[in-house]
Amino acid sequence: MSGEFEAVGTMAEAGMLARVAEPAAGEHSAAGHGKCLNCGTVLTGPHCHQCGQAAHVHRSISAFWHDILHGVLHFDGKFWNTLPLLAWKPGHLTRRYVHGERAKFISPMALFLFSIFMMFAIFSYVGSPNFTGGKGAEASADGINVAAGGDWRAEMREEIVRLESKIAERETSMNALAADDPQREKLAAQIADFKRDINRLSYATDGEPRYREVGTSDESVLSETFGFDSDVSTGVPGFDAWINRVASKAKKNPELLLYKIQSNGYKFAWLLIPLSIPFVWLVTLGKRGHRFYDHAVFTTYSIAFMSLLFIVVTLSVKFNIVPGLIVTAALFYAPFHMYRQLRHAYGTSRIGGIFRLTLLLSCTGIVVLLFLTILINLGLIG
Repeated sequence: MSGEFEAVGTMAEAGMLARVAEPAAGEHSAAGHGKCLNCGTVLTGPHCHQCGQAAHVHRSISAFWHDILHGVLHFDGKFWNTLPLLAWKPGHLTRRYVHGERAKFISPMALFLFSIFMMFAIFSYVGSPNFTGGKGAEASADGINVAAGGDWRAEMREEIVRLESKIAERETSMNALAADDPQREKLAAQIADFKRDINRLSYATDGEPRYREVGTSDESVLSETFGFDSDVSTGVPGFDAWINRVASKAKKNPELLLYKIQSNGYKFAWLLIPLSIPFVWLVTLGKRGHRFYDHAVFTTYSIAFMSLLFIVVTLSVKFNIVPGLIVTAALFYAPFHMYRQLRHAYGTSRIGGIFRLTLLLSCTGIVVLLFLTILINLGLIG
């Protein structure tokens, strides 16, 4: 039940953060008269021109719930103005927002924050994405079925229970053997392996090992990937000591590192924007009249849409709603969406749009690699 409350709380937090990013733009109220109840300025319209407060303030229960729906979930006319354009005419949305049509649309940063927090809330509720061919909500690792609605740790906890039962079976068998029976050594080795597997999972679920007398079973994973078997020697003793200490942590607790990378992915998703802007500028060289602000709007709207698209794909896979069709459609539509946004936001020709799209896709790969590198380093340092 805690997963549901956590998801709802995260969604509400997303709405409030989006509201902070875009406070009451273009909204109307009743005509004003008299003085502003907030600052005392004489009103000349439906809002105070000094502090921005609406002239009409309500004190009814129905209006209170309207505020929750309107302010927290940000569910108003701007949503319906923005989402269709974002999905089908992203270039028009970008161009119109840049050139001043802002009161009728959700701002790119507000939409970005909401999409990222919505992604976090949904993944907390249904679990991490699984594109390995599992059957909807029952798909899980090692054949363990997890009920729909469990968080991503549920699979690991079920696996821990299964391994504990295996340890109990081996210990019972070992206790039934004579002290000098050679079979005891084999059973003891199996028990140690199971305990390492449990440590591997408990690092990710609880942040600490359950059996401190043994290590983890996957110590070689990061060693093989990043070359952590040998000590780093750069000639700078202080740096060498630090990097080797960090590498040792990663080697001992690879699952904890992966968990930190996943957690940091939500916290530092905003880094995708500053990482992407220089590459968008590079891709659009030769198109005059555009500033870095325009590239920031382009980038933020694009990332927000891709986040929403990823949510749709994940839900289709989790709940087995024509996953093959939706995943295939998303793979084709994502670059087509980028092409349409490039072409109409920057006024390129069809050939120019395709050429710039090719460059942008290459740059997107670089941005993702840089972002993952940052997450890995944050996980190692943390």
